[in-house]
Amino acid sequence: MNRLWRCVAGLALAGSAALACADFPDKPVTLVVPFAAGGPSDKIARDLAEALRKPLGQTVIVDNTVGAGGTIGSARVARATPDGYTLLVHHIGMATAPALYRKLSYKVPDDFETLGLINEAPSVLIGKPGLAAGNFAELRQWIASNGGKVNLANAGIGSASHLCGLMFQSALKTDMTPVPYKGTAPAMTDLIGGQVDLMCEQATNAVPQIEGKKVKVYGVTSLQKLPLAALKDTPTLSESGLKDFNVQVWHGLYAPRGTPPDVIAKLNTALRAALKDPELIKREEALGLTVASDDRVDPAGHRKFVEAEKARWSKVIKDAGEYAD
Repeated sequence: MNRLWRCVAGLALAGSAALACADFPDKPVTLVVPFAAGGPSDKIARDLAEALRKPLGQTVIVDNTVGAGGTIGSARVARATPDGYTLLVHHIGMATAPALYRKLSYKVPDDFETLGLINEAPSVLIGKPGLAAGNFAELRQWIASNGGKVNLANAGIGSASHLCGLMFQSALKTDMTPVPYKGTAPAMTDLIGGQVDLMCEQATNAVPQIEGKKVKVYGVTSLQKLPLAALKDTPTLSESGLKDFNVQVWHGLYAPRGTPPDVIAKLNTALRAALKDPELIKREEALGLTVASDDRVDPAGHRKFVEAEKARWSKVIKDAGEYAD
């Protein structure tokens, strides 16, 4: 009898999730990352894997399953055996994929068990070095005076920079010309070179360019200023006039739908322990990330958050009419 059926049998005989799968985990756990190795999500997953190793008592392996804006890796986990050994680490794209992809092969969040939020990170609005605007007020005037001529770079449809750009245009009630790239690096290169005007990018990726004065920074996309030295004097877009503008890239942990309740509980307990690991916190903060510590670390709170984000972004994406398929 395989492990999954032993768990089901345990539930049926005991009438309680507490007695099911008591030996979980008894082999390595795999974290599927639906993005390429070396990127922000991959780094977060690898740091989390190390922090999970001790509370789980098992090796945690990171497996990059890339393609189609993260949907291939997500679909893999949605179809995986629901035994707790194949998990997904995904960012905000988990909530935006249902609107971006009109023929998605899985349902969010219905085809997953939410295990808890990991972190969140704001982005910054940056511009090419030769841009005449010296602050956000001047930038806003410059955008208005240039009509639809302003172009906005992003790392590809569905990327954090693309989503932030959509929200920015919606807040300004103006259209810009999107310029999608195959990743952050080429988009940043062209921004530095002046081939594109603006970009909304995760603070972790933008700070080195800001420190080197290779790009101009116009605002932070969170509701609070960032403590990073390079951004401590940079105002939020909300306080600069885009009231309540709040775009953060967050990561969460997921299991396939049908994973036994006691396995979910064990995974959540391990996640909570990992998020209190001083070394993990140190690494996350060094990247400008805030480790989750509120009710979204709870599976129910995480699910409620994903549903709210899904609804929020669905409107933005549909209003923009930009789809990935």
